[in-house]
Amino acid sequence: MAGVIPPIKPGTDPAGPDRSPYKVPMNNFVDRFCLSSERSVILKGLLDLRAGLHSIGVVQGFQWIDGSFLEHIEDTDGRPPNDVDVVTFAFLPTGQTQASFLPFLQPYLDRTAVKATFKVDHFVKILPNIGVRDVCYWHSLWSHRRDGLWKGYAEIDLAPTDDADAAAILSAKTGAGFK
Repeated sequence: MAGVIPPIKPGTDPAGPDRSPYKVPMNNFVDRFCLSSERSVILKGLLDLRAGLHSIGVVQGFQWIDGSFLEHIEDTDGRPPNDVDVVTFAFLPTGQTQASFLPFLQPYLDRTAVKATFKVDHFVKILPNIGVRDVCYWHSLWSHRRDGLWKGYAEIDLAPTDDADAAAILSAKTGAGFK
């Protein structure tokens, strides 16, 4: 009703496990949120960002996805989303240390460049070197809109398992055009 994903699945136990972040396969995420040409450009950027991470061996972990992209911002604010907000929680490739891997990861750490190239406001957190307070920060930040309204967000596995299907869905929807 408020244009957001509910923080707790409606009709379930409010103290139960059916709550944000909601685990969603990438192909389902693309299918659900590819609603306009503006959104398709953002989704293409997200898939390209993931492909870049995969190409350097970052394939284990997950991504929390949020921002106005997950809202009906077109209805509530009369505008399309500008980007998608993503925190990548990743394990480094086997045998790599954070120091040795930093040169490979650096292009994906520059928020300004990543946002300009991919339309993704991107943050990277290396697992397992993340503290409870850091997780609490992201969860509390993304569990509310700026006006204080509670909302939910998505979690997508970092593995490239569904990315080819997601790209095919995106291509089909983009090729069909939008109303």
